[in-house]
Amino acid sequence: MAKAVRFHAAGGPEVLRLEQVEVGDPGPGQVRVRHVAVGLNYADTYFRNGTYPVPTPSGIGVEASGVVTAVGDGVQGLAPGDRVTYTGFVNTLGAYCTERVMAAAPLIKLPDTIAFETAAAMTMRGLTSAYLLRRIYDFKPGQTILLHAAAGGVGLIVSQWAKLLGLNVIGTVGSAAKAEIALAHGCAHTIDYSREDVASRVRELTGGEGVHVVFDSVGKDTFMGSVDSLRRRGLLVCVGTASGPVPPFDPILLAQKGSLFVTRPALADYIADPAEKAALADEVFGLVGAGKIRIEINQRYTLEDAVQAHRDLEARKTTGSSIFVI
Repeated sequence: MAKAVRFHAAGGPEVLRLEQVEVGDPGPGQVRVRHVAVGLNYADTYFRNGTYPVPTPSGIGVEASGVVTAVGDGVQGLAPGDRVTYTGFVNTLGAYCTERVMAAAPLIKLPDTIAFETAAAMTMRGLTSAYLLRRIYDFKPGQTILLHAAAGGVGLIVSQWAKLLGLNVIGTVGSAAKAEIALAHGCAHTIDYSREDVASRVRELTGGEGVHVVFDSVGKDTFMGSVDSLRRRGLLVCVGTASGPVPPFDPILLAQKGSLFVTRPALADYIADPAEKAALADEVFGLVGAGKIRIEINQRYTLEDAVQAHRDLEARKTTGSSIFVI
């Protein structure tokens, strides 16, 4: 028997339960994977609380690393004993478990240079960072970005990578401690949103011009500040809604604020093509394997701790990446 965290109705962290489950054998196009580490992502809370509705009872979690223990008919390029990692969305839901049967398509073979825990902490965050920096905008050295939640898991990867690309990173944080973390990982400046006006400070730091791109994973609470931080014809990339959905707005606002652009990308659309997914994975794993980007795992939990892990995540008590260790 395997263990899996499941929920039988949408709600707060308390709806999560650790249960015994049968795993079985993989069918055509499937594999069985024994997990070593599981990623904890803010998106997991959206499945749990009903923001992303799924039929219940349901598993939870979309990212993990481990070892292939069996393969079904028609599976190519994978064999028992292979080290793998994966991320996705609905097609990988159920990662909070010790072992599972799942589709083979989302799996990525893990380079020997990347440990299981590192992979669970970075596959989703790393691929997200990769498409944000390599697909969303044609960045040039010397350009400036505003990065919300700069001390979070994606934030720490983006800030390090952006610095490698020659970009100036202004990161927002919620405390002095988080500011120190962000500055140590590539931010040129930080803004403490708990005591500073973000847009005003951005204008001060950019000589009144504003930034070329804003990466906003917070949503409702930061939307207008993000808009007001952009230079003429700048781009707002809405990549999350930690504080709630962005309120409806009239598109004329974009013209009034300087002919701005807004996009709301999803990782699924940047890893749907296997070749593009492989290219993004190779680039981010290569940078991490070479030591050019550090993955900070600052919280480790067991599956028994799932309720507390979600409480910590929603209270913004975490920094860097969080994982479950199996």
